[in-house]
Amino acid sequence: MTAEHSATGPGELDAADYAEFMALAAEEGFDLDGFDGADGAEHVRLPVLAVVGRPNVGKSTLVNRIIGRREAVVEDKPGVTRDRVTYEASWNGRRFKVVDTGGWEIDVLGIDAMVAAQAELGIEQADAVLFVVDATVGATDTDEALIKIIRRAGKPTVLCANKVDGPSTEAEAAYLWSLGLGEPYPVSALHGRGSGDLLDAVMDALPEAPPQTFGDAAPGGPRRIALIGRPNVGKSSLLNKVAGEERVVVNELAGTTRDPVDEMIELGGKTWKFVDTAGIRRRVHLTAGADFYASLRTSAALEKAEVAVVLIDASETLAEQDTRIISMAVEAGRAVVVAYNKWDQLDEERRYYLEREIERDLVQVQWAPRVNVSAKTGRHMEKLVPAIETALEGWETRIPTARLNAFLGELVAAHPHPIRGGKQPRILFGTQAGIRPPRFVLFASGFLEAGYRRFIERRLREEFGFVGTPISISVRVREKRKKK
Repeated sequence: MTAEHSATGPGELDAADYAEFMALAAEEGFDLDGFDGADGAEHVRLPVLAVVGRPNVGKSTLVNRIIGRREAVVEDKPGVTRDRVTYEASWNGRRFKVVDTGGWEIDVLGIDAMVAAQAELGIEQADAVLFVVDATVGATDTDEALIKIIRRAGKPTVLCANKVDGPSTEAEAAYLWSLGLGEPYPVSALHGRGSGDLLDAVMDALPEAPPQTFGDAAPGGPRRIALIGRPNVGKSSLLNKVAGEERVVVNELAGTTRDPVDEMIELGGKTWKFVDTAGIRRRVHLTAGADFYASLRTSAALEKAEVAVVLIDASETLAEQDTRIISMAVEAGRAVVVAYNKWDQLDEERRYYLEREIERDLVQVQWAPRVNVSAKTGRHMEKLVPAIETALEGWETRIPTARLNAFLGELVAAHPHPIRGGKQPRILFGTQAGIRPPRFVLFASGFLEAGYRRFIERRLREEFGFVGTPISISVRVREKRKKK
């Protein structure tokens, strides 16, 4: 865009104005070239290491040590991790995936049995197993039973003797030779002691990863979908339904999920990366321990996603928490789909009142696609992908500058800004400064009131769609230049 083209704008904009406008847009931090979002790493098949053991032996602490950051939720009590959670790691130039699993126990019922089943699936799907034992306790009957499962799977296994914090406890680690898994590697996951030797052994057990070829990957990789909502609205049930398997633990206990769980899912002829997240509680700063860190990781998962599917329990009255979670997705700049779950539980009276609640409480996201689903029965699941695709299309819509300014010219002519203090600000020029989400910069002769900006946003949606995406409008006021 050059200054010669500026006459297409709703007002006169000379070369100096245009240069000033572009400088201000750059100062604002707008990306005028858009966002490429390429992520070639998604398409490389990396070897998988499953970290298993009984509860509270330090698996998640060890996983954090291996990946080099505090990612897995850790708390000093058993049973914090419940699902299979995958992270990417590297050692000595080799990349691999680490699967953190929940604690495995014998003859357990309820949610503990589901956690154990997820750990066994992790073993089956891995290329190698890292078996973690608490060296300060020694081998237990539970450890012996889990070893039988690992042997049946026939996977290469590395034995980690954890909680060896000094030379005095190395002797205790030596007793673990009796397990028949080979050399026990004494490690302190908390302090990092011995982790290098352990990772060298892991590299020997894992198959070689294919070479990293970012250039050959399909642009963008699978689209990333975050399932968010308050606790117990059915996020994990929805993920299991679209995955076609019991991928994550589902229980009536609110707050079952703690770590965001990634899953590649074939749906509607495409591969999607769905992320099940922990329920967002009423006040994050009032939560403690595992729930506090789970809430932080949900926020981080939302930042990495492209689309936020906000699940709302349609059988209950809309809560302030629901609107706050939607606002959180909008403020993060994600495309938004609102899914009303448990639709099969609604009678006609509840549906009537739900419509009234939506009109009253969700007016700020009328632009978001809405789907009425049942994660339990699978009702209307086929409508989820079209809604996500519609939201992504709106999220990535770009309007040519000439067309935008023609639209703004017609809009200003028909509905000029109200006169305030004897002055009437004019929109001189506008451009779309970026996508994902759409961001606009308007260059004006004076301040534009918030109500008039909302009016412009509403008319932009009417004219160009922008279904399923928030819109950002920034106004830069032209400063008066001194006459020479």
